[in-house]
Amino acid sequence: MMRKEKLGRWILAIPMMLLAVATIYPMVYAVNISLKSRREYVLDRLGPTTELMFSNYVDAWVQADMGRYYLNSIIVTVISVALILLLASMAGYSLSHLTFRGSRVTFLIILATMMIPFQVIMVPVIKVLSDIGIMDSYAGLIAAYVSQFLPFTVFFMTAFYSGIPKEITEAARVDGNGLFGVWRRIMLPLGRPALLSMGILNALFCWNDILIALLIMQSPENRTVMVGVSALRGQYPDNIPTYLAGILLVVLPLVVVYIIFQRQITAGVTAGATKG
Repeated sequence: MMRKEKLGRWILAIPMMLLAVATIYPMVYAVNISLKSRREYVLDRLGPTTELMFSNYVDAWVQADMGRYYLNSIIVTVISVALILLLASMAGYSLSHLTFRGSRVTFLIILATMMIPFQVIMVPVIKVLSDIGIMDSYAGLIAAYVSQFLPFTVFFMTAFYSGIPKEITEAARVDGNGLFGVWRRIMLPLGRPALLSMGILNALFCWNDILIALLIMQSPENRTVMVGVSALRGQYPDNIPTYLAGILLVVLPLVVVYIIFQRQITAGVTAGATKG
């Protein structure tokens, strides 16, 4: 019996170990290459580095103006995520606990918008942003991110809030709270795990985006960090170590955020999946 249990564990462990290696190896490879000189990279691409060229990171940061790109991405990501969470929390509360005409249709429309890829609607989106005069600006990119990522967040928060008994909100109404008071005093605190999870995921979506930012932010000084690091390939076509150093500078915040909040992400997604 013990042998069968050990065999079963190994059968499960081996594929997981292979998956872990396949996931970690590209990062290790990129770090190794980013620390090589151009000459060492040409002579030995796969071997471990011997020179530790940390200057590649300095070149990628300073010469490519990565600091400016970082600032653009931080501003856009923070404001976009804040708006998404605010609107999604209010909408989730309304769709899950309030009864009004058209609530079901509204929820179905939100679900339908999740099925439409951005590539299908990008021309109308660009036309609308251009007509109202916010192309190539923080406001334009924030509006595009909110419209693109809000539907899924509303769906998630609606599912989460549906698991909260209506007796709680009704008791709060009896105590004299209005709709806004119930949302602020009851729904926001109870929805904190889901909001944290959605905040992190939406921050990753906004930070990682290339297509939307490339279409809207047309001036070089307005580029986001992902668009900026993509431009590094053109600036350093024969200097792969510097290019990979720039990529790692962009990826590092994402890795740090995930390591710090991985439990919250898992807990929030699991809670949202099991509510309602």
